[in-house]
Amino acid sequence: MTSATLQLACDLIRKASITPEDDGCQPLMIERLTAIGFKIENLRFDDVDNFWAIRGDRGPILAFAGHTDVVPSGDLKRWDTPPFEPTIKDGMLYGRGAADMKGSLAAMVTACENFIAQHSNHKGRIAFLITSDEEGIAANGTVKVIEWLEQQNEKITWCLVGEPSCTHKLGDTIKNGRRGSLGCELTVKGKQGHVAYPHLAKNPIHMVSPALAELAAEQWDNGNEFFPATSFQVSNINSGTGATNVIPGEAHIVFNFRFSTETTDSELKARAEAILKKHQLDYDIHWHLSGQPFLTAAGDLVDAAVNAIKKVANIETELSTSGGTSDGRFIAPTGAQVLELGPLNATIHQANESVSIKDLDSLSEMYQQILIELLAN
Repeated sequence: MTSATLQLACDLIRKASITPEDDGCQPLMIERLTAIGFKIENLRFDDVDNFWAIRGDRGPILAFAGHTDVVPSGDLKRWDTPPFEPTIKDGMLYGRGAADMKGSLAAMVTACENFIAQHSNHKGRIAFLITSDEEGIAANGTVKVIEWLEQQNEKITWCLVGEPSCTHKLGDTIKNGRRGSLGCELTVKGKQGHVAYPHLAKNPIHMVSPALAELAAEQWDNGNEFFPATSFQVSNINSGTGATNVIPGEAHIVFNFRFSTETTDSELKARAEAILKKHQLDYDIHWHLSGQPFLTAAGDLVDAAVNAIKKVANIETELSTSGGTSDGRFIAPTGAQVLELGPLNATIHQANESVSIKDLDSLSEMYQQILIELLAN
């Protein structure tokens, strides 16, 4: 028999919601949530569809947060089945978004349906914060909804983000924080010339290389019990005309810091630019802060999630801050306790993305148990 969670996941996967398009996913969710007493605010910002749904009139808010958009399919020849035709095979559900994160969205909805059927007069409030702008530039999605909530003087108490968090089995890992991400576009200016006459030119590649080596060798911090040490990585170097006999006039470098709570973006900028100036470089620099680090070290939400996983899967979960950024970075600064709990992340953004059907149902049970832990009378 097809479970309600599996059926909804399939219905969502059929929608080709390539970021920032929603393609009808949110109306599917809204219909189900309205039927169980949620009030809906449709919030479209620029080309992005978002919605805020809430049930209850007072008390703390437990919000489920997620995104309906998915990354592009890529080369269709690498898919065994069409990415937007959900396919069930050997206990797995295949399709773009199966793990990231339409499976989680389906589990959230069915968890609430089951919880409300048993606890119609629950304590507090239940909410959904859903966007179609997470996989893209994330400029008109969760960050804008949070701004709108702040204007309404509304505060999320606990937030469950459905990002795929697990490594080997469902429930083995929950993300209780994320590192910050600070990107940089650096242009080092030299002087173009003929390679046979280097004394008449200034090679920006040669000039910047010692500085990059020093940046890569720098110990930015030592991390802490929740975060690894801040890392520096060069992701792109581009220079030259393509000709072998021309010294380039400029070098363009892109690099990124993934940083812990032991340092700040301002400190990283200052220390990095001090190294560039030490090497007497002529440069232009543009910084982009994608998100601050955040951490939910302890509290009601962590306890509820750990207990729920133990009850449903009978395993001890690990708290982790590994991985990239998520929309939790926009929610945590409001004071909310934020956790990420979702399926295995082994196939996300890959061809033949998949999720275990059994895990979908268990994930719904975990979400339901968290609701019971926090909001049941």
